[in-house]
Amino acid sequence: KKIKFPTTRSWTKLAIRPSIDTVDLSSTVEKIFTDIWKNGDTAVAKYTRRFDKATIAQTRTSAAEIKAADGKLSMDLKEAMQRAAQNIRKFHTAQIEKPKVIRTMKGVRCWRESRPIENVGLYIPGGSAPLFSTVLMLGIPAQLAGCKEIVICTPPDKKGKIHPAILYAAKLAGISKICKVGGIQAVAALTYGTKQIPRVDKIFGPGNQYVTAAKQYAQQKGVAIDLPAGPSEVLIIADQTCIPAFVAADLLSQAEHGPDSQVVLLSDDDGVLNAVLAEVDKQIEKLPRIEIAREALRHSKAILFKSIDQCMAFSNQYAPEHLIL
Repeated sequence: KKIKFPTTRSWTKLAIRPSIDTVDLSSTVEKIFTDIWKNGDTAVAKYTRRFDKATIAQTRTSAAEIKAADGKLSMDLKEAMQRAAQNIRKFHTAQIEKPKVIRTMKGVRCWRESRPIENVGLYIPGGSAPLFSTVLMLGIPAQLAGCKEIVICTPPDKKGKIHPAILYAAKLAGISKICKVGGIQAVAALTYGTKQIPRVDKIFGPGNQYVTAAKQYAQQKGVAIDLPAGPSEVLIIADQTCIPAFVAADLLSQAEHGPDSQVVLLSDDDGVLNAVLAEVDKQIEKLPRIEIAREALRHSKAILFKSIDQCMAFSNQYAPEHLIL
């Protein structure tokens, strides 16, 4: 939807996110958690058969499976992942700080000290789109922080396999404990611990509403979580110096996350909006997840403002999850 020069009175309405059809999952989550608390890996396997249609004898991924992933990916993809890993590692290494002791008064010394969480669980979605980038974004900081045990849980395909890109990303992040389990049952297993899946102190990672509900329940059981993740979104502010093809690619990369994702494009140049939207129409035809992206675009917006300052002001009111200038 393209909108030109909206009044400031209409900004609040324009900033409303699309509504999401949610269901009450509390009874389902509680039932699965209780089952896994009582029956451990047997219950985990049962729910993996039910929800992922996969029969798993051994939940833990073997070293041979991780090693074999290398040969199943193109060299271009592996090089891109290696470059991403280097960038992520460089960024988070800069966050490591030495304690600075401050003497506030005689006999009193104060300082701030960062210590690693000992055991962490990383949930990596792997259903309609395996988010191997999430492995790098979560795994590398956990490794740099010095977490003693890092466990990945990700749903298998119907053959009981994990996508090779997820396994390769885990290798780049230095993580070898990878469990073939997803959904509510993965979060429950990380909460209580089983013979094959260790209990953790904190669970990180995005997921659908089932995973989100499970994480919130896990918090009630004494396991910390990062946050209850909602639908993905991006807002882009582009002026006449932009490359429309790049802007379109950034919009589509977020739109294909899910049908409830929202992308917003702002500019002070009508020609930029038209050029970017033309690129969106061209590029979307090449996406393997075209129907998901199209659904997201139905409730997305391209807005023309009188100035970049107005674009910035609207962005501040919208407060996007991701912002690209």
